[in-house]
Amino acid sequence: MRVVLQRVSRAELSVDEAKKAFIGSGALLLVGVEERDIGVDYKKLVEKILSLRIFPAIDGSSSFDRSIREVQGELLIVSQFTLFADIRKGRRPSFNRALSPDVAKKEFERVVEQFKESYEADKVFQGVFGAYMEVTLCNDGPVTLVIDYPW
Repeated sequence: MRVVLQRVSRAELSVDEAKKAFIGSGALLLVGVEERDIGVDYKKLVEKILSLRIFPAIDGSSSFDRSIREVQGELLIVSQFTLFADIRKGRRPSFNRALSPDVAKKEFERVVEQFKESYEADKVFQGVFGAYMEVTLCNDGPVTLVIDYPW
């Protein structure tokens, strides 16, 4: 699994010009799943993301002092198979490492459910799997982390 985490001051997701999700301060998670992720326990990954100190201290003394939990941040989780693009050959990316859509959807849903179980479900939002989505965000910092799991 590959997760691109972006600290955001806000993010919005639309499908067919209809707003489907909006978050304030928190994190946008772009999630890609591959073959080796099938059946993996995502609890360690979710706990790590929820406890990462990626938000500034209240007094501004440190840029990386508080976690998503501590700031009561919101999460927008979006499936993105293109995170496993192979661009070594030709001009068109290959997505052979990404799971087939039906299997990937199940794994993606498992990740989202783990976030809802481990955090506050009303602060966890998700994209529409397989849909063409427009994601607008205001990257805060900017802070962007690329996380490969299992580690």
